Amino acid sequence: MLKLFLDANVLFTAAHNPGGKAAFLFDAADLGHWRLLSSAYTIEEARRNIAAKYPQCSERLEVLVGEVTITPQPATSPGPAIALPEKDLPVFVAACAAGASHLLTGDLKHLGPHMNRPADSLGLMIQTVADFLKGL
Repeated sequence: MLKLFLDANVLFTAAHNPGGKAAFLFDAADLGHWRLLSSAYTIEEARRNIAAKYPQCSERLEVLVGEVTITPQPATSPGPAIALPEKDLPVFVAACAAGASHLLTGDLKHLGPHMNRPADSLGLMIQTVADFLKGL
């Protein structure tokens, strides 16, 4: 079974746009197609962003968070990691430590250069939700 680690922006988008691709991940997970993972770090970022931009979506975010397996947040890097800004490294490290097959994100600026290159990212497939769904 695929293990999809969701970045904060994917959680945010799923909460804000219930008919979108990010929200579809939750519907398909209910059917047993994959398991959704995230960390307290990414969930807290999603909560802050929803509260600041779309507070009316906070309740929906909490419902979605209830459907996600919250993984531990390692304090250190899993080994030679990819070059990322300090704020993004905990997301990558948590996804690797959780044994995720995919890290789904909308962060094209920082994670974009590493997308679709698992050989360069410790075996982790980093993709946008759209790219992930196209590949099914």
